[in-house]
Amino acid sequence: MVSTTTQPFTAVGDDAHEADGSLLGRVRHPLNPISHAQIEIVLSRSVAGVAVIFAMQSAPLMLEQLESRKAAFGVPIAILLGLTIVIFVVATLIRRGIRTAAAAVAAVYLAALFVWPLLMIDPTAVLESKPWLWYLCSVATSCAAIALPLFWAAAYTVVAPITFGLLRVLPSGGEAENLLAVLDTCYAMLLGGTVLIIIYVLREATAKVDTAQSNALAKYSVAVRHHATEVERVEVDSIVHDTVLATLLSAAGVRNARGAELAAAMARSAIIRLQEANGERNLDDATVSVAKLAARIRSAAASTGVFTVTELCLDGLSIPEHAAEALYSASVQAMVNSVQHAGPAQSRNVTVSGNDQSGCTIEISDTGRGFDVSSVASARLGLRVSIHDRVAAAGGVAVLRTSIGRGTTITITWPRADEADEPIAVSAAEAMGALSGRDAGGK
Repeated sequence: MVSTTTQPFTAVGDDAHEADGSLLGRVRHPLNPISHAQIEIVLSRSVAGVAVIFAMQSAPLMLEQLESRKAAFGVPIAILLGLTIVIFVVATLIRRGIRTAAAAVAAVYLAALFVWPLLMIDPTAVLESKPWLWYLCSVATSCAAIALPLFWAAAYTVVAPITFGLLRVLPSGGEAENLLAVLDTCYAMLLGGTVLIIIYVLREATAKVDTAQSNALAKYSVAVRHHATEVERVEVDSIVHDTVLATLLSAAGVRNARGAELAAAMARSAIIRLQEANGERNLDDATVSVAKLAARIRSAAASTGVFTVTELCLDGLSIPEHAAEALYSASVQAMVNSVQHAGPAQSRNVTVSGNDQSGCTIEISDTGRGFDVSSVASARLGLRVSIHDRVAAAGGVAVLRTSIGRGTTITITWPRADEADEPIAVSAAEAMGALSGRDAGGK
Protein backbone atom coordinates (compact mmCIF):
# COMPACT_ATOMS: atom_id res chain seq x y z
CA MET A 1 0.00 0.00 0.00
CA VAL A 2 1.03 3.62 0.05
CA SER A 3 3.57 4.46 2.72
CA THR A 4 4.25 7.96 4.03
CA THR A 5 8.03 7.72 4.10
CA THR A 6 9.50 10.76 2.38
CA GLN A 7 12.73 10.47 0.39
CA PRO A 8 13.47 13.89 -1.11
CA PHE A 9 14.97 14.38 -4.54
CA THR A 10 18.11 16.25 -3.50
CA ALA A 11 19.03 19.34 -5.52
CA VAL A 12 22.55 20.74 -5.50
CA GLY A 13 24.30 23.37 -7.56
CA ASP A 14 27.50 22.89 -9.51
CA ASP A 15 29.36 24.78 -6.83
CA ALA A 16 28.94 21.67 -4.65
CA HIS A 17 26.62 23.18 -2.07
CA GLU A 18 23.24 21.69 -1.40
CA ALA A 19 20.18 23.73 -2.21
CA ASP A 20 18.05 25.19 0.50
CA GLY A 21 16.19 22.49 2.43
CA SER A 22 12.96 24.38 1.94
CA LEU A 23 13.07 23.20 -1.65
CA LEU A 24 13.35 19.58 -0.66
CA GLY A 25 11.11 18.52 2.17
CA ARG A 26 8.85 21.47 2.94
CA VAL A 27 6.18 23.23 0.95
CA ARG A 28 7.36 26.69 -0.03
CA HIS A 29 5.12 29.61 -0.77
CA PRO A 30 4.77 29.80 -4.54
CA LEU A 31 5.53 32.95 -6.43
CA ASN A 32 2.28 34.93 -6.55
CA PRO A 33 1.14 38.19 -8.14
CA ILE A 34 0.22 39.37 -4.61
CA SER A 35 2.17 38.32 -1.53
CA HIS A 36 3.24 39.79 1.78
CA ALA A 37 6.87 40.16 0.68
CA GLN A 38 5.96 41.82 -2.59
CA ILE A 39 3.52 44.27 -1.02
CA GLU A 40 6.24 45.30 1.44
CA ILE A 41 8.51 46.15 -1.50
CA VAL A 42 5.75 48.09 -3.25
CA LEU A 43 4.88 50.06 -0.09
CA SER A 44 8.47 50.88 0.82
CA ARG A 45 9.33 51.99 -2.72
CA SER A 46 6.21 54.13 -2.82
CA VAL A 47 7.22 55.85 0.42
CA ALA A 48 10.76 56.23 -0.92
CA GLY A 49 9.44 57.92 -4.06
CA VAL A 50 7.33 60.32 -1.99
CA ALA A 51 10.35 61.00 0.24
CA VAL A 52 12.45 62.01 -2.76
CA ILE A 53 9.71 64.33 -4.08
CA PHE A 54 9.13 66.01 -0.71
CA ALA A 55 12.86 66.31 -0.06
CA MET A 56 13.31 68.09 -3.38
CA GLN A 57 10.35 70.33 -2.53
CA SER A 58 11.81 71.28 0.85
CA ALA A 59 15.37 71.81 -0.42
CA PRO A 60 14.92 75.41 -1.68
CA LEU A 61 13.15 76.48 1.53
CA MET A 62 15.79 74.72 3.60
CA LEU A 63 18.60 76.61 1.87
CA GLU A 64 16.73 79.89 2.22
CA GLN A 65 16.02 79.45 5.93
CA LEU A 66 19.52 78.30 6.74
CA GLU A 67 20.92 81.36 5.00
CA SER A 68 18.41 83.89 6.30
CA ARG A 69 18.61 82.70 9.88
CA LYS A 70 22.36 82.19 9.68
CA ALA A 71 21.72 78.84 11.29
CA ALA A 72 25.06 77.24 10.53
CA PHE A 73 24.35 74.66 13.18
CA GLY A 74 21.33 73.51 11.16
CA VAL A 75 23.49 72.21 8.32
CA PRO A 76 24.54 68.95 10.07
CA ILE A 77 20.96 67.97 10.85
CA ALA A 78 19.92 68.75 7.26
CA ILE A 79 22.78 66.63 5.90
CA LEU A 80 22.02 63.78 8.31
CA LEU A 81 18.32 63.75 7.45
CA GLY A 82 19.07 63.87 3.72
CA LEU A 83 21.59 61.04 4.08
CA THR A 84 19.11 58.80 5.88
CA ILE A 85 16.54 59.42 3.14
CA VAL A 86 19.10 58.46 0.48
CA ILE A 87 19.98 55.29 2.41
CA PHE A 88 16.30 54.43 2.67
CA VAL A 89 15.80 54.87 -1.08
CA VAL A 90 18.82 52.68 -1.84
CA ALA A 91 17.61 50.04 0.64
CA THR A 92 14.27 49.79 -1.17
CA LEU A 93 16.08 49.27 -4.47
CA ILE A 94 18.41 46.52 -3.22
CA ARG A 95 15.75 45.02 -0.91
CA ARG A 96 18.09 44.97 2.09
CA GLY A 97 17.70 46.76 5.43
CA ILE A 98 14.50 48.53 4.45
CA ARG A 99 12.97 48.66 7.93
CA THR A 100 16.23 49.73 9.55
CA ALA A 101 16.66 52.57 7.08
CA ALA A 102 13.02 53.64 7.47
CA ALA A 103 13.40 53.65 11.26
CA ALA A 104 16.51 55.82 10.89
CA VAL A 105 14.57 58.40 8.85
CA ALA A 106 11.80 58.53 11.45
CA ALA A 107 14.25 58.81 14.35
CA VAL A 108 16.39 61.54 12.75
CA TYR A 109 13.31 63.57 11.80
CA LEU A 110 11.90 63.47 15.33
CA ALA A 111 15.29 64.44 16.74
CA ALA A 112 15.45 67.33 14.25
CA LEU A 113 12.11 68.65 15.52
CA PHE A 114 13.33 68.64 19.12
CA VAL A 115 16.65 70.36 18.41
CA TRP A 116 15.34 72.85 15.82
CA PRO A 117 15.03 75.80 18.27
CA LEU A 118 18.55 75.11 19.52
CA LEU A 119 19.96 75.29 15.99
CA MET A 120 18.89 78.91 15.57
CA ILE A 121 21.60 81.47 16.35
CA ASP A 122 18.85 83.88 17.38
CA PRO A 123 15.97 81.80 18.84
CA THR A 124 13.91 84.95 19.56
CA ALA A 125 13.73 86.03 15.92
CA VAL A 126 10.51 85.03 14.19
CA LEU A 127 10.85 82.75 11.17
CA GLU A 128 9.05 84.15 8.14
CA SER A 129 7.46 80.82 7.17
CA LYS A 130 7.06 77.27 8.33
CA PRO A 131 10.26 75.35 9.05
CA TRP A 132 11.33 73.28 6.06
CA LEU A 133 10.89 70.18 8.26
CA TRP A 134 7.13 70.52 7.68
CA TYR A 135 7.40 69.02 4.20
CA LEU A 136 9.00 65.88 5.55
CA CYS A 137 6.52 65.19 8.35
CA SER A 138 4.41 62.84 6.23
CA VAL A 139 7.58 61.11 5.02
CA ALA A 140 8.67 60.48 8.60
CA THR A 141 5.28 59.11 9.71
CA SER A 142 5.15 56.88 6.62
CA CYS A 143 8.63 55.55 7.36
CA ALA A 144 7.54 54.85 10.93
CA ALA A 145 4.57 52.87 9.57
CA ILE A 146 6.98 50.85 7.41
CA ALA A 147 9.51 50.19 10.16
CA LEU A 148 7.67 49.94 13.47
CA PRO A 149 5.04 47.62 14.97
CA LEU A 150 1.49 48.92 14.82
CA PHE A 151 1.39 50.34 18.35
CA TRP A 152 4.65 52.26 18.07
CA ALA A 153 3.89 53.42 14.54
CA ALA A 154 0.54 54.81 15.76
CA ALA A 155 2.29 56.51 18.68
CA TYR A 156 4.82 58.10 16.32
CA THR A 157 2.00 59.30 14.06
CA VAL A 158 0.65 61.24 17.05
CA VAL A 159 3.90 62.39 18.67
CA ALA A 160 5.65 63.75 15.54
CA PRO A 161 2.78 66.07 14.42
CA ILE A 162 2.23 67.30 18.00
CA THR A 163 5.93 68.07 18.32
CA PHE A 164 5.79 70.04 15.07
CA GLY A 165 2.66 71.86 16.27
CA LEU A 166 4.46 72.94 19.44
CA LEU A 167 7.42 74.05 17.35
CA ARG A 168 5.11 76.18 15.16
CA VAL A 169 4.08 78.46 18.04
CA LEU A 170 7.72 79.27 18.85
CA PRO A 171 9.54 82.11 17.11
CA SER A 172 11.92 79.63 15.50
CA GLY A 173 8.86 77.87 14.07
CA GLY A 174 7.17 80.96 12.68
CA GLU A 175 5.26 81.95 15.85
CA ALA A 176 1.99 80.81 14.30
CA GLU A 177 -1.35 81.33 15.98
CA ASN A 178 -2.56 78.49 18.16
CA LEU A 179 -5.41 77.65 15.79
CA LEU A 180 -3.08 77.45 12.81
CA ALA A 181 -0.67 75.27 14.77
CA VAL A 182 -3.53 72.96 15.76
CA LEU A 183 -4.70 72.76 12.14
CA ASP A 184 -1.19 71.89 10.95
CA THR A 185 -0.95 69.24 13.66
CA CYS A 186 -4.31 67.71 12.81
CA TYR A 187 -3.51 67.72 9.09
CA ALA A 188 -0.19 65.94 9.61
CA MET A 189 -1.79 63.51 12.04
CA LEU A 190 -4.68 62.65 9.69
CA LEU A 191 -2.36 62.20 6.72
CA GLY A 192 0.03 60.03 8.70
CA GLY A 193 -2.86 58.00 10.14
CA THR A 194 -4.31 57.42 6.69
CA VAL A 195 -0.98 56.13 5.39
CA LEU A 196 -0.60 53.94 8.47
CA ILE A 197 -4.05 52.41 7.99
CA ILE A 198 -3.44 51.74 4.30
CA ILE A 199 -0.10 50.07 5.00
CA TYR A 200 -1.39 47.80 7.75
CA VAL A 201 -4.60 46.91 5.92
CA LEU A 202 -2.57 45.85 2.89
CA ARG A 203 -0.16 43.90 5.08
CA GLU A 204 -2.98 42.10 6.83
CA ALA A 205 -4.75 41.30 3.57
CA THR A 206 -1.66 39.91 1.85
CA ALA A 207 -0.70 37.93 4.96
CA LYS A 208 -4.15 36.32 4.86
CA VAL A 209 -3.73 35.59 1.14
CA ASP A 210 -0.39 33.87 1.78
CA THR A 211 -1.82 31.89 4.69
CA ALA A 212 -4.89 30.84 2.72
CA GLN A 213 -2.77 29.77 -0.22
CA SER A 214 -0.38 27.82 1.97
CA ASN A 215 -3.30 26.08 3.68
CA ALA A 216 -4.88 25.34 0.30
CA LEU A 217 -1.67 23.75 -0.97
CA ALA A 218 -1.35 21.68 2.21
CA LYS A 219 -4.97 20.54 1.95
CA TYR A 220 -4.49 19.73 -1.72
CA SER A 221 -1.44 17.61 -0.90
CA VAL A 222 -3.41 15.72 1.74
CA ALA A 223 -6.34 15.29 -0.65
CA VAL A 224 -4.05 13.90 -3.33
CA ARG A 225 -2.60 11.34 -0.94
CA HIS A 226 -6.03 10.38 0.31
CA HIS A 227 -7.26 10.06 -3.26
CA ALA A 228 -4.29 7.86 -4.17
CA THR A 229 -4.95 5.69 -1.12
CA GLU A 230 -8.61 5.37 -1.98
CA VAL A 231 -7.88 4.49 -5.60
CA GLU A 232 -5.43 1.85 -4.43
CA ARG A 233 -7.93 0.47 -1.93
CA VAL A 234 -10.58 0.16 -4.65
CA GLU A 235 -8.08 -1.54 -6.92
CA VAL A 236 -7.06 -4.04 -4.25
CA ASP A 237 -10.69 -4.65 -3.32
CA SER A 238 -11.49 -5.44 -6.93
CA ILE A 239 -8.51 -7.78 -7.12
CA VAL A 240 -9.58 -9.54 -3.95
CA HIS A 241 -13.15 -9.85 -5.14
CA ASP A 242 -12.53 -10.74 -8.79
CA THR A 243 -9.24 -12.63 -8.66
CA VAL A 244 -8.48 -13.93 -5.18
CA LEU A 245 -12.04 -15.03 -4.49
CA ALA A 246 -12.27 -16.68 -7.90
CA THR A 247 -8.96 -18.45 -7.22
CA LEU A 248 -10.18 -19.73 -3.85
CA LEU A 249 -13.42 -20.96 -5.36
CA SER A 250 -11.48 -22.66 -8.14
CA ALA A 251 -9.15 -24.31 -5.64
CA ALA A 252 -12.09 -25.46 -3.54
CA GLY A 253 -13.62 -27.15 -6.59
CA VAL A 254 -10.47 -28.99 -7.74
CA ARG A 255 -11.20 -32.58 -8.70
CA ASN A 256 -8.17 -33.54 -10.79
CA ALA A 257 -4.57 -32.61 -11.63
CA ARG A 258 -5.60 -30.31 -14.43
CA GLY A 259 -7.88 -28.38 -12.09
CA ALA A 260 -5.08 -28.11 -9.54
CA GLU A 261 -2.71 -26.75 -12.20
CA LEU A 262 -5.30 -24.19 -13.28
CA ALA A 263 -5.91 -23.13 -9.68
CA ALA A 264 -2.17 -22.73 -9.13
CA ALA A 265 -1.86 -20.57 -12.25
CA MET A 266 -4.75 -18.40 -11.07
CA ALA A 267 -3.11 -18.09 -7.67
CA ARG A 268 0.18 -16.95 -9.23
CA SER A 269 -1.67 -14.38 -11.32
CA ALA A 270 -3.51 -13.07 -8.26
CA ILE A 271 -0.25 -12.75 -6.30
CA ILE A 272 1.38 -10.84 -9.17
CA ARG A 273 -1.55 -8.43 -9.37
CA LEU A 274 -1.48 -7.88 -5.62
CA GLN A 275 2.25 -7.20 -5.72
CA GLU A 276 1.80 -4.73 -8.55
CA ALA A 277 -0.93 -2.92 -6.64
CA ASN A 278 1.09 -2.99 -3.44
CA GLY A 279 4.19 -1.54 -5.06
CA GLU A 280 6.41 -3.08 -2.37
CA ARG A 281 9.38 -5.37 -2.65
CA ASN A 282 8.95 -9.09 -2.39
CA LEU A 283 11.74 -11.60 -1.77
CA ASP A 284 10.54 -13.61 -4.76
CA ASP A 285 10.69 -10.68 -7.19
CA ALA A 286 12.26 -11.53 -10.51
CA THR A 287 15.63 -9.94 -11.20
CA VAL A 288 17.09 -8.29 -14.28
CA SER A 289 20.77 -7.95 -15.10
CA VAL A 290 22.10 -4.41 -15.03
CA ALA A 291 23.71 -5.08 -18.41
CA LYS A 292 20.25 -5.71 -19.86
CA LEU A 293 18.98 -2.50 -18.28
CA ALA A 294 21.97 -0.65 -19.78
CA ALA A 295 21.15 -2.11 -23.20
CA ARG A 296 17.58 -0.77 -22.94
CA ILE A 297 18.86 2.65 -21.91
CA ARG A 298 21.33 2.59 -24.80
CA SER A 299 18.50 1.83 -27.21
CA ALA A 300 16.42 4.72 -25.83
CA ALA A 301 19.43 7.06 -26.00
CA ALA A 302 20.05 6.05 -29.61
CA SER A 303 16.50 7.03 -30.48
CA THR A 304 17.19 10.58 -29.26
CA GLY A 305 20.26 10.79 -31.49
CA VAL A 306 22.14 13.09 -29.09
CA PHE A 307 23.17 11.01 -26.06
CA THR A 308 26.37 8.99 -25.67
CA VAL A 309 26.08 5.94 -23.37
CA THR A 310 28.97 4.53 -21.33
CA GLU A 311 28.84 1.27 -19.32
CA LEU A 312 31.21 0.59 -16.41
CA CYS A 313 31.62 -2.54 -14.25
CA LEU A 314 28.24 -4.16 -14.91
CA ASP A 315 29.30 -7.82 -15.06
CA GLY A 316 27.35 -10.08 -12.73
CA LEU A 317 25.11 -7.35 -11.35
CA SER A 318 21.33 -7.77 -11.22
CA ILE A 319 18.50 -5.82 -9.61
CA PRO A 320 14.80 -6.53 -9.01
CA GLU A 321 12.64 -6.22 -12.08
CA HIS A 322 10.42 -3.51 -10.64
CA ALA A 323 13.51 -1.45 -9.73
CA ALA A 324 14.91 -1.88 -13.25
CA GLU A 325 11.64 -0.65 -14.74
CA ALA A 326 11.62 2.38 -12.46
CA LEU A 327 15.26 3.26 -13.24
CA TYR A 328 14.72 2.81 -16.97
CA SER A 329 11.60 5.01 -17.00
CA ALA A 330 13.27 7.71 -14.90
CA SER A 331 16.36 7.69 -17.12
CA VAL A 332 14.29 8.02 -20.28
CA GLN A 333 12.33 10.88 -18.71
CA ALA A 334 15.58 12.66 -17.79
CA MET A 335 16.86 12.30 -21.37
CA VAL A 336 13.59 13.54 -22.83
CA ASN A 337 13.62 16.59 -20.52
CA SER A 338 17.20 17.34 -21.52
CA VAL A 339 16.36 17.25 -25.21
CA GLN A 340 13.22 19.37 -24.74
CA HIS A 341 14.45 21.99 -22.28
CA ALA A 342 18.26 22.12 -22.03
CA GLY A 343 18.69 23.99 -25.29
CA PRO A 344 21.87 23.65 -27.33
CA ALA A 345 24.46 21.49 -25.56
CA GLN A 346 27.94 20.49 -26.62
CA SER A 347 27.56 17.08 -25.00
CA ARG A 348 24.90 14.84 -23.53
CA ASN A 349 26.03 11.70 -21.75
CA VAL A 350 24.55 8.71 -19.94
CA THR A 351 26.79 6.59 -17.72
CA VAL A 352 25.57 3.28 -16.27
CA SER A 353 27.88 1.80 -13.63
CA GLY A 354 27.86 -0.62 -10.74
CA ASN A 355 28.19 0.59 -7.15
CA ASP A 356 29.46 -0.78 -3.86
CA GLN A 357 25.99 -1.90 -2.75
CA SER A 358 25.58 -4.47 -5.52
CA GLY A 359 23.33 -2.02 -7.27
CA CYS A 360 23.80 0.50 -10.05
CA THR A 361 24.18 4.20 -10.66
CA ILE A 362 22.86 6.00 -13.73
CA GLU A 363 24.08 9.51 -14.51
CA ILE A 364 22.35 11.62 -17.15
CA SER A 365 24.16 14.88 -17.87
CA ASP A 366 24.19 17.69 -20.40
CA THR A 367 26.01 20.98 -20.90
CA GLY A 368 22.83 22.93 -21.61
CA ARG A 369 21.43 26.08 -20.06
CA GLY A 370 20.71 24.70 -16.56
CA PHE A 371 18.45 26.53 -14.12
CA ASP A 372 18.30 28.17 -10.69
CA VAL A 373 16.75 25.76 -8.17
CA SER A 374 16.08 28.51 -5.59
CA SER A 375 13.72 30.33 -7.95
CA VAL A 376 11.41 27.35 -8.36
CA ALA A 377 7.93 27.49 -6.82
CA SER A 378 6.70 24.42 -4.98
CA ALA A 379 3.28 24.69 -6.63
CA ARG A 380 4.84 23.35 -9.82
CA LEU A 381 5.21 19.58 -10.08
CA GLY A 382 8.01 19.32 -12.63
CA LEU A 383 9.93 16.05 -12.30
CA ARG A 384 8.53 15.18 -8.90
CA VAL A 385 6.42 12.31 -10.19
CA SER A 386 8.31 11.36 -13.34
CA ILE A 387 11.68 10.83 -11.64
CA HIS A 388 11.66 11.45 -7.90
CA ASP A 389 8.61 9.44 -6.86
CA ARG A 390 9.28 6.72 -9.40
CA VAL A 391 12.86 6.15 -8.20
CA ALA A 392 12.05 6.58 -4.50
CA ALA A 393 9.18 4.08 -4.74
CA ALA A 394 11.63 1.49 -6.05
CA GLY A 395 14.03 2.12 -3.16
CA GLY A 396 16.47 4.40 -4.96
CA VAL A 397 17.47 8.01 -4.74
CA ALA A 398 17.98 10.76 -7.33
CA VAL A 399 20.30 13.76 -7.00
CA LEU A 400 19.99 16.88 -9.14
CA ARG A 401 23.00 19.11 -9.79
CA THR A 402 22.48 22.25 -11.85
CA SER A 403 23.22 25.93 -12.16
CA ILE A 404 22.43 28.51 -14.80
CA GLY A 405 24.75 28.24 -17.77
CA ARG A 406 26.57 25.15 -16.50
CA GLY A 407 24.28 22.33 -17.50
CA THR A 408 22.37 19.73 -15.51
CA THR A 409 23.25 16.33 -14.11
CA ILE A 410 20.80 13.82 -12.65
CA THR A 411 22.33 10.89 -10.77
CA ILE A 412 20.03 7.95 -10.04
CA THR A 413 21.31 5.39 -7.53
CA TRP A 414 19.78 2.06 -6.53
CA PRO A 415 19.46 1.10 -3.74
CA ARG A 416 19.56 3.98 -1.30
CA ALA A 417 22.68 3.96 0.82
CA ASP A 418 20.70 3.63 4.05
CA GLU A 419 18.39 0.94 2.72
CA ALA A 420 20.67 -1.47 0.93
CA ASP A 421 19.54 -4.38 3.10
CA GLU A 422 16.06 -3.16 4.03
CA PRO A 423 12.64 -3.62 2.43
CA ILE A 424 11.70 -0.99 -0.10
CA ALA A 425 9.46 1.84 1.13
CA VAL A 426 7.13 3.72 -1.19
CA SER A 427 7.85 7.45 -1.25
CA ALA A 428 5.22 9.98 -0.15
CA ALA A 429 3.84 12.23 -2.86
CA GLU A 430 4.58 15.51 -1.15
CA ALA A 431 8.37 15.28 -1.44
CA MET A 432 9.27 18.35 -3.49
CA GLY A 433 8.59 21.22 -5.89
CA ALA A 434 12.20 22.16 -6.63
CA LEU A 435 12.40 19.78 -9.54
CA SER A 436 9.86 21.84 -11.37
CA GLY A 437 12.69 24.08 -12.38
CA ARG A 438 12.70 22.09 -15.59
CA ASP A 439 9.19 23.35 -16.20
CA ALA A 440 10.04 26.83 -15.01
CA GLY A 441 12.40 27.57 -17.82
CA GLY A 442 15.44 25.52 -16.91
CA LYS A 443 14.45 21.91 -17.65
